[in-house]
Amino acid sequence: MSKQANFDLVLFGATGDLAMRKLLPCLYQAHAAGLLNPEGRILGVSRSDFTTAQFLQKVESDSKIHIKTHFSDELWASFIARIQYLMVDATRPETFKALGEAVAERPDTDNVVVYLSTAPKFFTPICQNLADIGLNSSKVRVVLEKPLGTDLKSSQEINAAVGAFYQEDQIYRIDHYLGKEALQNLLALRFANVVFEPLWNNKYVKSVQLTIAEELGVEERGEFYDITGALRDMVQNHLMQMLCMTAMEAPASLDADAVRDEKLKVVKSLKPLTSADVDENVVRGQYIAGEKEGKALAGYLNEHQVPAGSHTETYVAIKAEIDNARWAGVPFYLRTGKRMAGKVAEIVLNFRDLDSHIFEGSHAAPNRLVIELQPTESIRLYTQVKTPGAGNHVETAALSLDLGKAVAGRRAEAYERLLLDVINGKLALFNRRDELEAAWEWVMPIMENWAQSSTPPHGYAAHSWGPEAARELLARNGDKWHEAQ
Repeated sequence: MSKQANFDLVLFGATGDLAMRKLLPCLYQAHAAGLLNPEGRILGVSRSDFTTAQFLQKVESDSKIHIKTHFSDELWASFIARIQYLMVDATRPETFKALGEAVAERPDTDNVVVYLSTAPKFFTPICQNLADIGLNSSKVRVVLEKPLGTDLKSSQEINAAVGAFYQEDQIYRIDHYLGKEALQNLLALRFANVVFEPLWNNKYVKSVQLTIAEELGVEERGEFYDITGALRDMVQNHLMQMLCMTAMEAPASLDADAVRDEKLKVVKSLKPLTSADVDENVVRGQYIAGEKEGKALAGYLNEHQVPAGSHTETYVAIKAEIDNARWAGVPFYLRTGKRMAGKVAEIVLNFRDLDSHIFEGSHAAPNRLVIELQPTESIRLYTQVKTPGAGNHVETAALSLDLGKAVAGRRAEAYERLLLDVINGKLALFNRRDELEAAWEWVMPIMENWAQSSTPPHGYAAHSWGPEAARELLARNGDKWHEAQ
């Protein structure tokens, strides 16, 4: 095992939901597994005027409840012994002095990780103030939590502002989907198995579906969500990463820039969308009232702090095309939505049908490969098998691989894997500036079209699979969404 880096992790927004629900529990899991240097320290910072003891009380009540496995009182006690708290206000430079002094107490650390779990508007002042106290040396790494901007212009402004204080190899733009084990397994599935890679092209693949569906609505986050919407929240980042990992060419190696170069080529190869393309190939939806198991579910416009008459989308479906030799002519369907009939993240490759059939059967269908990222991590290959008896009928059956059981070993949550990668200086699973800005550039015509349109989103019942218009989008190409196949 390589030497574990001795680190200081400075967590801005330490009292917030992400820190309490995800980041601290994942750091605990890494600690419990012996993956953190024993001397590594966590410095929680926020503008709340807490002592370390008061902050640890909040961690005890708000964070410990999210630790579901490998918990013991002894491990917990040794974990929280790593934590100190400092009051630091992003807008008050004088409050950064104590942070600089705390980090200077341990000059022999291998690196200092600064995680910005804050609103993007604070990224620039925080980085300016960090630089003013000397926390932008070569051993400092800064993690930027999404969303990184609200459009191409604001993303460019943030990147330029942060880039004024840190080199590109010091900036870790995080997208937790890249930390999912099943998504990383996609590269092994393709590039370590001769049975799949020769079929991974337009000669054999008819269409590709990428889905991130959520059962929950916006809950109490209506005010935030209404200025964000599904396109900014999910398409430009999570779905784009799934698209890149599915469609990229084999990198020369698994080094960070080799992987990220190939991902960038995918985004650059996406056929640009005109306003007419948006009208034809993009569906904007918003959930209306529905029910689940006899329980009434409110529509989006009746959720807490959602403005009357809002046109904000809670659902997006896009037909995209990749204009390169491997994928020309293959539609890629990107879909995400809230208040859907199930919680699922999956990649589906629908293979082309055979030219002729010598078997019979109403259930016969072309092969398809399903890579599920959540709620389970699995790979299923749908094949045709003969039914028992004297006839020549076939039915669809799945060859299934449960990735959680296939290989022995502890499976880390996405944020744990990514936090460890930052501490150990591994950039491959983080977005590079050019890739992120290319993704924003591609979605901008959709945003601009909607901003100029007075047409409301298509309604779809809560706890359904989305609007009828999304089914029609696929039907024009003779396709169906996976749940309807």
